[in-house]
Amino acid sequence: MTERCIATDIKTQAHRTGVVNKARSKLSSRALRAYGLIAALIIVWVIFAALTDGIFLSPRNFSNLIRQTAVTGILSVGMVVVIIAGQIDLSVGSIVGLTGMVAVLAQTSLHWGLAGSLLFGLLIGLVIGVIQGALTAYARIPAFIVTIGGLLVWRGATKGISGGNTYPIAVRSFKALGQSYLSPTSGILLMIVAVLGTIWLVLREHRSRGLHGLPQWSPFGFLLRITAPSVLIVGFVLALNEYAGIPVPVIIFLSVACAGAFVMRHTVPGRYLYAIGGNPEAARLSGINSQAYIMGSFAALGVLSAVAGMIYTARVGSASPDAGTLLELDAIAACVIGGASLMGGRGTVIGALLGALFMASLDNGMSLRNVSDYIQDIVKGAILVTAVGLDTMGRRRN
Repeated sequence: MTERCIATDIKTQAHRTGVVNKARSKLSSRALRAYGLIAALIIVWVIFAALTDGIFLSPRNFSNLIRQTAVTGILSVGMVVVIIAGQIDLSVGSIVGLTGMVAVLAQTSLHWGLAGSLLFGLLIGLVIGVIQGALTAYARIPAFIVTIGGLLVWRGATKGISGGNTYPIAVRSFKALGQSYLSPTSGILLMIVAVLGTIWLVLREHRSRGLHGLPQWSPFGFLLRITAPSVLIVGFVLALNEYAGIPVPVIIFLSVACAGAFVMRHTVPGRYLYAIGGNPEAARLSGINSQAYIMGSFAALGVLSAVAGMIYTARVGSASPDAGTLLELDAIAACVIGGASLMGGRGTVIGALLGALFMASLDNGMSLRNVSDYIQDIVKGAILVTAVGLDTMGRRRN
């Protein structure tokens, strides 16, 4: 009897060790992927800085680059949630164009103010997301078919309600959403809040690891987790203050990113979406209402596409029938480059943001070098295929 108990304890300990080692392996591979992307981003910045005689990293262009990242970044936050759930959405570029158009038409034709036009655009995005999510989750039509149909339907709707014309923004405060900046003083205050928030989150996680019996960080690791993001925050704000301050679209973008990262990492719905994408059958047998969560992910992406549509329209100063064309490909590429798997169950909001910054850096740098449009399309397409190929090979190896 004693020998049997000892054997059982050994098996249990071996199982626990295997689970811990597997978790550590996943964490290390995820960290390596993130560090690799950061290294690639730094290399791209250095190359473009050299090719443009330093213009690429000048305060003015850096501000433009970050503001340019905002639209793709907001879309990538919603897109990575849908991809984690094992789905895809090819219609977000058309939703950006439609929501921006209806918001501007509400101002020019219905004479609505800022709040009314914004809420109308967000409501349209929500309704579209719910419709596409319901067709995917409950009617069981593949998301690829639903959203590629949506790409055509919503683009056609934009052309129909606009008559093929471009409409300038009528409300000046609406335009400020895409073109205004925070004052340098406000940026410094925001920087202090962000650094204090970072310290609090690290202390909270460190305490949580102790309560749950997880391995504690070394003193060096603990300090690194505080100093590294704090230095990045300070450098980011000071660099933007060198030009005109933090752009308002960037504030909205970072707010969306923080909310998305919190939901996916620290809430039950976020964990359920990972489970649904990783193993749909196991999630169903566990009692998870997969259909409701899938529809919810599409609804969230619809709202975020509308937010991106407002910012995009405000930035260019008008709504046009072809606004947002091919933005869906930039968002998908950002997610895949950031480590998300198109098979579902894997990906992070932070990775998607780094991927969005990487794609925006390529666009910005190649535009500064006057690279032809067709060359830019070839480069971005090749990067997307390479990222998906590497993900596929990694899954086969696992």
